[in-house]
Amino acid sequence: MGYVTALGYLAALASMASFVPQAWKVIRTRETKDISVGMYLLTVSAFALWLGFGLLQRQWPLVVSNSVCLALSLFILAMTLFPQAEKNKVASALTGKKRRR
Repeated sequence: MGYVTALGYLAALASMASFVPQAWKVIRTRETKDISVGMYLLTVSAFALWLGFGLLQRQWPLVVSNSVCLALSLFILAMTLFPQAEKNKVASALTGKKRRR
């Protein structure tokens, strides 16, 4: 594997991993009041476009990394838009823990 390919893999891993801390924080705290809906709308749009580009170009590394990023950013956006009761349901389902009041 050449250094350019390795750099591409590292960039893809970093991009995918970058959304995990935010998604986990949303699951753990069930709070999204400080998350920008506009930013996540743009982010979701960008990942969807990159995914489409990767599919059309048959660039599977782009397809995989942008699929993961799209899923994570869509999750964060959805949790931001959900009412609190729905956030609690989703977080409880993912963690197996009910939130204490």
